[in-house]
Amino acid sequence: MDLHDAALVIAGIVGSTTAIVHGVVTQRQIVRPVHELTAGKLPQSIRRLVAALLHFSTFNWFVSGLALLIAVYSFGREARLATCLLVGSSYLYPALGNLWATRGRHVGWVLYTVAVLLIVYGLGKHGR
Repeated sequence: MDLHDAALVIAGIVGSTTAIVHGVVTQRQIVRPVHELTAGKLPQSIRRLVAALLHFSTFNWFVSGLALLIAVYSFGREARLATCLLVGSSYLYPALGNLWATRGRHVGWVLYTVAVLLIVYGLGKHGR
């Protein structure tokens, strides 16, 4: 394993770990309060749908991190490139979204920016 592969592994670990923390915080800070505020006001099906939609990004980012780890060890050049482009765009959105929405007062944008930069570096040897 060279430095480019290690960068992709670290990006995958950063992404998946951040996703897990995101899921816990989202559940505590958003899903529970929304459920409490809407109890008796919205049907249970809508309340469950809100929770599922809020956790969709958590799931996507976690699986994306795992995909990077798998790409390093199992994928060929083209599949690795496609995986990195998909994961990189998936991580770029929360990086920019958190930076914009919180005006920089959210650690998530930093972590996903680091992951995106690691992905770009990791692709360095594969783009030649």
